[in-house]
Amino acid sequence: MSSMKKLSILIPAYNEEKTIEFVLKELLKVRIPLEKEVIIINDGSTDGTKAVIENFLGNNKTNDVEFILINKPNGGKGSAVRKGIEKSTGDIIIIQDADMEYNPHEYSSLIGPILSEKAKVVYGSRSLKKSNEYSHLSFLLGGRLVTFMTNLLFFSKITDEPTCYKTFRADVIKNIELERDKFDWEPEVTAKILKKGIKIYEVPISYNPRHISEGKKIRWRDGLDAILTLIKYRFKD
Repeated sequence: MSSMKKLSILIPAYNEEKTIEFVLKELLKVRIPLEKEVIIINDGSTDGTKAVIENFLGNNKTNDVEFILINKPNGGKGSAVRKGIEKSTGDIIIIQDADMEYNPHEYSSLIGPILSEKAKVVYGSRSLKKSNEYSHLSFLLGGRLVTFMTNLLFFSKITDEPTCYKTFRADVIKNIELERDKFDWEPEVTAKILKKGIKIYEVPISYNPRHISEGKKIRWRDGLDAILTLIKYRFKD
């Protein structure tokens, strides 16, 4: 029987006033065999994100979920994730984006391999669920290229490196020194995990892509940065 008792859910949020409340409401409904600690990192939002979060927290007092709000100057997703990891107290850590692209009700699949001690790191793969759609062909091809480069450089066999559903045993991720501030924290953490010889276990997840017009922030340049980041950490001592 696993000794793990708490899941820390990190939500980096920048200008997500239209979606953040929906995500938080869904987290209240999630049923898993662990305590839930939800750490929302408001990354210097300039819209009404902070007010929406505060209003939600004021109206949803519960003993089932511990909510923590951290407000910080804008620094990028990587900087927000680092802050969340630093403040987390759970045995397992999962990254939850503040949009509605990923379904929190799939947490059981993501934490299951860690609870059963099959894995220390689990990625939710959009590629393993063939019914998933994509927002634009360029995003699909860009993600596949980043994944291909990951496997080429690190001799791995993962199917979806850029996935935002990344789940870690806390003692693993807290012992990895993360440096990147933007979206390039994703390939950085992947590179550093694989370089340590830790296998990345994948499970299929559903995906509800949003378009740039709906607030999607990642761009083609981020794909190039991801590849350069992978190369850097493959050969950096």
